[in-house]
Amino acid sequence: MHRHFEGLDENFRFLILEVQNQIKATIEFLLAPTPGTYDKIINKDDYIDNLKNVIENKCFTTLSQTKLSPEQMKYLRAVHVISINLERIGDYCVNIAKQMGYLSTPRFLENFDYRESFLKIHQTVSDILPTLHKANLSGALAICRMEAELDAMYKGNFDKIMIHLRIGRNVEDHITSLFIIRYLERIGDSLLNIGEALLFVIIGERIKIQQFQALQRNLTKSGLQGEVTDVDFQGIWGSRSGCRIARVEEKNTPQARDSIFKEGNLRKIRQEKINLECWNEIFPGLVPRVFSYQEEGENASLLTEFLAGCTLDEAIFNPDEEILENALFIFEQTLQHIWEQTLNRFELPTNMMRQVGDRMSSILQVHPELMRPPLGIGPLPIPSAGELIKGCMDIEARYPAPFSVFIHGDFNINNVIYNHQNQKVYFIDLHRSQHADYVQDVSVFLVSNFRLPAFDPLSRGRIHQTIASFYAFAKSFAQAHDDPGFDIRLGLGVARSLYTSTRFELNRSFAHDMYNRGLFLMERLTEKTPEELAGFSFPLEILYY
Repeated sequence: MHRHFEGLDENFRFLILEVQNQIKATIEFLLAPTPGTYDKIINKDDYIDNLKNVIENKCFTTLSQTKLSPEQMKYLRAVHVISINLERIGDYCVNIAKQMGYLSTPRFLENFDYRESFLKIHQTVSDILPTLHKANLSGALAICRMEAELDAMYKGNFDKIMIHLRIGRNVEDHITSLFIIRYLERIGDSLLNIGEALLFVIIGERIKIQQFQALQRNLTKSGLQGEVTDVDFQGIWGSRSGCRIARVEEKNTPQARDSIFKEGNLRKIRQEKINLECWNEIFPGLVPRVFSYQEEGENASLLTEFLAGCTLDEAIFNPDEEILENALFIFEQTLQHIWEQTLNRFELPTNMMRQVGDRMSSILQVHPELMRPPLGIGPLPIPSAGELIKGCMDIEARYPAPFSVFIHGDFNINNVIYNHQNQKVYFIDLHRSQHADYVQDVSVFLVSNFRLPAFDPLSRGRIHQTIASFYAFAKSFAQAHDDPGFDIRLGLGVARSLYTSTRFELNRSFAHDMYNRGLFLMERLTEKTPEELAGFSFPLEILYY
């Protein structure tokens, strides 16, 4: 299967064998400690370390010098991860042997059940190679699940030790026993890493065991026939929400149905499910349908419809100008329909500027210098960033939104899908949807265009075209629906989005550019008298780069 890696495979087999021997020697030492067994464990550690280093060097050398297929690259990555964790298991064995010297008598450890843990660990390590070579999905899952079994064994021993510590009985021996048993629990963590590396080879994507199990449950609940191996699972990277997102494609099915799998924080995923169902009730077909939903502890998972098309930012960079024009027209018409259908004519306070303060610690963690102190030019004072934010919060309090609509809530340009063939747009990533000020969506959308990483004149021109078109559309909607404070709230919203977006931008120059433009907007707003502020017009050129 991997004949091109014969030297690597040989060292990998030796590493597994030596770690098995280390585990066996360690349990023998715990049962009957002798200087000879102790020396054997300590001396073997260097050999295991060397084998791991040889495998690591071979993996990286092969990756850099050989043209490999995707399957071969996955195999090398998995072998590397497994080798690191095998070496770590070897280290834990050494640590266990060293801890034995702190017991008043080696027989003290017999008070606790540790033999079964060692037997399970030894058997699991011996299963690694056959599972890898046969691409055995059930074998990989069994290795992953060993971590939970070892955790349960550790918990039983831990509770027993705590009882004795509370009454002060053999404190030193019980603490040493706890250290030893804790190393067995940590071996379980390494076995979980190994099992997930095996899943990576078999499935083709990095996935954690709880995510895999959630995917299995969702596929079953959604009516998919067959196993997880009957689908292509393609990870989608770039999410800042902490959720795992992947596209799932059915294989060997006449009427294949693609879907999107999302797993993560219970609150976020649950809210997204609720919002998707709400959107589909109000505007059927605008957002993905929910196929299945599962909750497990603090996490939840969701399987939704995959919507074909390109994101709106991809339409911007398409050389066919007609595609962008059509996309913008349909997008704006759809948005106008949504806003008009969900408009609720009740005054609504907004809190866009407060979000700057809420996210300041994250901003300063990435860019510590982005908090201007009070300055001055001669007698002319220049307010600090904090003073500008507070001044803008005061303005925001005086200019509530005259009505609310059902907004997207995270209206970045890549959360809008355009299908040129069907001439439709769709919305995705909707866990923040709510009834709120439409200007919040407008400001986020405009700044997400400004932030697009394209700086050649042609691409930037198309970005400017999109910004100008959307601003004109939103301004027209504001005028038609009696919203005289639109430009003021937009200035506050854009300043907020420019400032808070710096925490996602590691390009220091561009981050400073966004920061300075945000401060400029805040200065323009706070320097005006109430009468002058009423006539404020949003300076659109601030979003032209």
